[in-house]
Amino acid sequence: MGRRKIDITRIANKNERCVTFNKRKFGIMKKAYELSLLCDCEIAIIIFNNNNNMLYQFTSTDMDEILLKYTEFSEPHESLTNTNFIAQQNKQKDDGSCKSVDSYVIDEPKVNTITSITQPKQSKMISTT
Repeated sequence: MGRRKIDITRIANKNERCVTFNKRKFGIMKKAYELSLLCDCEIAIIIFNNNNNMLYQFTSTDMDEILLKYTEFSEPHESLTNTNFIAQQNKQKDDGSCKSVDSYVIDEPKVNTITSITQPKQSKMISTT
């Protein structure tokens, strides 16, 4: 029997929400671990759970080092939010396209006229996507 498609909306039942949170938290951390090994990259995930006021984190190396690198990073970078995924889903429903999420970066770029490199606005927010 195959998996059924679920609606991605808030789960009303607290017990089901807790079980789903724990399963998906483990799943995202497993994917982060695999990505860090396969692609030789540093990964930091921070999850705040509003239901039980808990903080969960995963890092492929040291969290402080990654956060320091993040705050000092001044090169162009990609910044994605839930809005990007909603935009992608709506776009796919409207025209049936399969465009990458990368096409929906929300940050407005500012153009550096000297080097012609597009740079998104800098933000100090860390999001879990």
